[in-house]
Parts: sequence; C-alpha cells; structure tokens
Amino acid sequence: MRYGALDLSPTYAAVCSVVLPQAKQVVDSFHAVQLANRALDAVRRRVQAQQTGHRGRKDDPLYRARRALLMGEEKLDAQAAERLASLLALGDPGAEVAIAYRVKERLRDFYSTADPSEARQLLEDLKEHCLRPAMPPEVQKLGRTIGRWFDKLCNYHLAKVTNGPTESINNLLKRIKRIGFGFRNFENYRVRALLYAGRPNWRVLGSIVVR
Repeated sequence: MRYGALDLSPTYAAVCSVVLPQAKQVVDSFHAVQLANRALDAVRRRVQAQQTGHRGRKDDPLYRARRALLMGEEKLDAQAAERLASLLALGDPGAEVAIAYRVKERLRDFYSTADPSEARQLLEDLKEHCLRPAMPPEVQKLGRTIGRWFDKLCNYHLAKVTNGPTESINNLLKRIKRIGFGFRNFENYRVRALLYAGRPNWRVLGSIVVR
C-alpha cells in the first residue's frame, strides 16, 4: 500500500505508522475542512456571547449567519453573500468571525489548487497567518494543528485519496448495531438486520452457518 487516508486522530496515525510504515499518510480533506469549520463556529459562538451576553437566539445576527458561514463561498449567490456581509457587519465588530471565515475558505483553496508545490506554499502561508498573535485564539489553535499535520495534509496532492468508503462502512455497521434493539440471540439479531436491509431470501437463510 502506497497511501493511507486518515482523519486527524493521533492514535490512528500512530497505528498506521506501525502497521503500514511504508505508506504515506494522507489527511482526509473532509476532516480537515471540518476542523476549520469547527474553529470558525467556535469563534462565532464566542463573539456572539461577548456581544449579546447569551447563547444564540434567532434574531442575533451571528446566529442567523451560522449556516451561510459554513457553506462554500462559491455556493452563495449575490443576495446570500450580501446578506452574510450585512450580518457580519452587525454582529462582528472586531471582524474575528470574518477572519476565521477567510481562513476556512483559504484552506478550501488549498484543496482546489492543482499544482502540489503551489498548494504546499499556500498552506505554509496559511499556517503562518493563523499563528500571528493578533489572530483569534481558535484560529491560532487551527494553525498549530496545521503545523503538526503539515506533510500529511500536503500528501493529498500526491494521491487524492479519501477515507470516505471507510467512514461509510463504519456508519453502516453502527446503523446495523442500532437496529438490533439489544437482541442477545444472534439469530434474531440477524433476521432483524436482514429485514431492515430489505426482503431476505428465506429459502437460504437457514443454510447460512456462523462459526
């Protein structure tokens, strides 16, 4: 195996290093952008609490902007982009949320950059930008994380692999466990899982032996 996709789990990375020492580790793009989204949302919630003195309510500007902030900038039409700018002007006087939003979009630019060398330089610049003392603390923390995983993030441009199939199988296994409703009898559990998945072939069901 030449490459292995993983999320931002130090434990998972350590296991991969032992089991697959020859494989280059690649941080999954979904988890990296998700981390930037979490940093952005943490900044939004903190600034919102500082400005209003309470958790988000439906009339608070930053609460109203929460979904648009997490969307890709290219998915916002002109009206939505103008609305987002207006809400930030009302609820983000220090521009901390706006800064975190630009950082998140810059990380997305890293993944859309075609040239690996250009992408690496972009990520280096972004890391240094995040680590500036004037940046919000949540953004600085994101910058430190980018620094720790820098090479594994850049490996995405060597092999654009993802752990999406692994996540899908893991989610399917969890769903199957949930539908079991605590059955202790394996035969009942198996029948319940088969019924959930669709109409089982009852003629061959009894011939399946589990050892």
